[in-house]
Amino acid sequence: MGFLEQLEAYAGAGQVKKAEPMRLHTTFQTGGPADYFVTVQGWRELFAVAAFCRQEKVPMTLVGRGSNLLVKDGGIRGVVLCLGKEFSSVRREGEDLILGAGTPLSLAASQAAKNDLAGLAFAAGIPGSFGGAVVMNAGAYGGEIKDVLQSVTVLTQQGQVKELPAEALELSYRHSILSETGDWVLEGRVHLTPGKRETIEQEMAAYAKARREKQPLEYPSAGSTFRRPEGYFAGQLIEQCGLKGYRVGQACVSEKHAGFVVNLGGATASEILAVITHCQEVVLAHTGVRLECEVKILGEDGIGGAP
Repeated sequence: MGFLEQLEAYAGAGQVKKAEPMRLHTTFQTGGPADYFVTVQGWRELFAVAAFCRQEKVPMTLVGRGSNLLVKDGGIRGVVLCLGKEFSSVRREGEDLILGAGTPLSLAASQAAKNDLAGLAFAAGIPGSFGGAVVMNAGAYGGEIKDVLQSVTVLTQQGQVKELPAEALELSYRHSILSETGDWVLEGRVHLTPGKRETIEQEMAAYAKARREKQPLEYPSAGSTFRRPEGYFAGQLIEQCGLKGYRVGQACVSEKHAGFVVNLGGATASEILAVITHCQEVVLAHTGVRLECEVKILGEDGIGGAP
């Protein structure tokens, strides 16, 4: 039995794709192929595929909804894992919600509102999944995951399942210790407060309106491209340096919000990276401020394909 067939035996028939273009799985809509793209529908399949890959010493990469991700043109070697339907779950326990790692933040926020629970409205417009949001402590409009997170259940790189309190994650601005440990979030508990559905939904609608007015939602992107430098706003610095509209191929600094690098249609990852690098160099030279990329960059340069 070949490697692909063995993967299918653990993940299920039809759950494995070879040389799968990552442009189909990222909001940037670009990126080279994953050698093997595996959708794991539940915990059992995830554990089985991960154990098999560890045994075979095949590298693994877990991706969520691809909303804060840029995959290079050469693609990703080894196995890319995507969480399936059983990981997209919302369960209420009192004033807490238990969220599966693959749950879209928009779904989590809407379910909280339907249950008259306040505290997640800020997340309604963030296009990522709960697991990814924990890893990067996602936030918007003054709210962050760390404000509501109580605990997470993770799968370690050694194959152990652990429950960790939020305090152990060292959550800070767009960072958690999971970025270093490589542990994968399986599910987590958030603690919310009683509220009125109508009020919460009005708050969510106001945030959605602000996003439509201020952000270039009409183009593929990975959201805010740069972290907020202490004491500054990345978009303002980029605009002050005259970089609005700066373009390499089909990649461009948004004319609407300079903090976003967008794909005008068919941009390669190398074009996007060239725009990012140019912004960093010009802003540093003109202001002395070093912009850090908020988008996670994975993969290899060049043109890749499955072995």
